[in-house]
Amino acid sequence: MSREIRFAAIDIGSNAIRLLLSSVITDHEEVCYKKGAFVRMPVRLGEDAFITGEISDKKIEQLEQTMMGFKHLMDAYSPLAFRACATSAMREASNSKAICIRIKEKTGINIDVIEGKEEAEIIFGNNQWGDSEKGLPDVFIDVGGGSTEISILKKDKKVSRSFNIGTIRLIKDMVNSHDWDDIESWVKQEILPLNIVSAKASGGNIHKILSLSGNKKSEEVTVIHMRKVQKLLESYNITERIMKLGLKPDRADVILPALKIYYSIMKWGNFHSYKVPQMGLSEGLVRQLYRKNPH
Repeated sequence: MSREIRFAAIDIGSNAIRLLLSSVITDHEEVCYKKGAFVRMPVRLGEDAFITGEISDKKIEQLEQTMMGFKHLMDAYSPLAFRACATSAMREASNSKAICIRIKEKTGINIDVIEGKEEAEIIFGNNQWGDSEKGLPDVFIDVGGGSTEISILKKDKKVSRSFNIGTIRLIKDMVNSHDWDDIESWVKQEILPLNIVSAKASGGNIHKILSLSGNKKSEEVTVIHMRKVQKLLESYNITERIMKLGLKPDRADVILPALKIYYSIMKWGNFHSYKVPQMGLSEGLVRQLYRKNPH
């Protein structure tokens, strides 16, 4: 007899804040994750945190109202457990501790500001990839507004790194040559020798790149697809990307910087494609919650 367990996850990122309401359906040894609802709010905390070092009153108010709305949705959904995690922007904001206290007092939601390594490990915890089960190395890349997380699994050994290169940082000219040299050196040292054919990728931008490539059915983005999408995006200005390509306003300006990061890692690692399963921090949090509450 199958049973349903409900969980909720909140991902407070540099570009957007996301709520995932998810059900875990179990039937003896079978476990199936079903998305109940997904809500995304483009608050862009990184616009403040990366430039001034703190989050402004206006953004704090937007965050508070968003979290209040998420609280009402979770109350209606009645999950067994939930977790809210904040990443790069909140890590760097000098007033993040005060913000977390305020949100807790106003909404009852406790926010965990997690380090980049934990962020990578939670995303990696989705582990629905397949290659590692065959004894082959698995590489997973997640590009966000404030940072890029890379995880490698080979022979039961996991290596994760977080780099301060993200889409918001790039459009605000907050990434220097040392940052690029750091990630290039690490990729060439850790990924290149693996001789992988394909890596896995997550993030809203890679899903939109996949959609624009016309290859959505196979859930794979190749080098040729990346070049095709890059040429397409560069042929339009930001307004035209919104009006003609149907991009959201907070996606239209960051998608090219994201493509640059994904493409650079692909070039340095010498692999030819990304597989794009539906996974990210919020999905990883749900799986983490289920492992802690299996019964």
